[in-house]
Amino acid sequence: MSSGTFCPRCGDPIPARAEPRPGEPRERDAVLCDECYFEDFDLVDAPERIEVRVCSRCGAVHKGNRWVDIDAEDYTDVAIDRVTESLGVHLKAEDVRWGVDPEQVDENTIRMHCTFSGIVRGTHREEAVTVPVHIAKQTCQRCGRIAGGYYSSIVQLRASERLPTSEEEARAVEIAESYIADREATGDRNAFITETLDTDDGVDIKISTNQMGAGVAKRIVSELGGAVEEYPTLVTEDGDGNEVYRVTYAVRLPAFSPGDVIDPDDGDGPVLVRSVQGNLKGVRLTTGDAYEAAFEEGEAPDARRLGTADDAVDTTVVAVEDEYAIQVLDPDTYESKTVARPSYVDPDADSVPVLSSRAGLSILPGGAVGRTDTDARE
Repeated sequence: MSSGTFCPRCGDPIPARAEPRPGEPRERDAVLCDECYFEDFDLVDAPERIEVRVCSRCGAVHKGNRWVDIDAEDYTDVAIDRVTESLGVHLKAEDVRWGVDPEQVDENTIRMHCTFSGIVRGTHREEAVTVPVHIAKQTCQRCGRIAGGYYSSIVQLRASERLPTSEEEARAVEIAESYIADREATGDRNAFITETLDTDDGVDIKISTNQMGAGVAKRIVSELGGAVEEYPTLVTEDGDGNEVYRVTYAVRLPAFSPGDVIDPDDGDGPVLVRSVQGNLKGVRLTTGDAYEAAFEEGEAPDARRLGTADDAVDTTVVAVEDEYAIQVLDPDTYESKTVARPSYVDPDADSVPVLSSRAGLSILPGGAVGRTDTDARE
């Protein structure tokens, strides 16, 4: 303990205080009496004003050097966090307690009334500060890119020897939207679809990055079948001189799709297509047996397209001749005709769905509609 001394500012005696420990710096104002010490003492160091940058389109908040999505109906909580981060409490204060009372002045201004208390030199101190927070509406980089039509890749949905059906187009867009939504959910602000365009040949989906364009194309092919080819185009160079490419991912669906009725070149009669993932698979309409294209034929065997399951109509069963033949009423001529009876036909059925094509009448399985697209384009 040092002996009592006098305050160098006012000359009043001050009590003796403990000397700092070896190696510990001596506080410059330690020689002052409490009254003089607290004349220049600030319990809290607060900024005069805080600005919070907010995207007026998506509501994201700029923090540090990036934009952050938040889940909030207003920005009071954001203002409280910013004020809390910017306030500094004196290092000599102990047992510090504080509170914040926000006051909404107008749409873009919040006054933060902050109160602090603590123990300094064994004395209870309180201080109140008011920090105005201004909400500055701006446009984040992501929304700016979307508004400006920015994209790095295009996923083009096409089909071999035909046009994609409306259902295929709709499903491809759903797949793309789901993929991008999954990326957004992980916090990836570079994930967005700029535009979806209907064209005479299919649908074009403009996507923010090449990596996401590739991911969307892969998912479409995985579900709808077909193949994808990449066509990169050099568009510019970045600040480091690296070449920047825009990639078109051309997704070409198979010539046939689920719900199509085809006539393979094998002499065994029409087939209702069930799947085009990998090898084309379906059911033979003459027997009801499963059909699978040869490995080398893949998803597009040599076949004629006779129609779709949506073209089928119900017709009356006249008589069941045996396990291989059945008489039905031709829906076009109303004549009784004997046709092949596939194994899936119920012998007690009063009516069956039939498709009339260049191959004659074919009985389809009940509920065989492979798609709901009644506007399928030839």
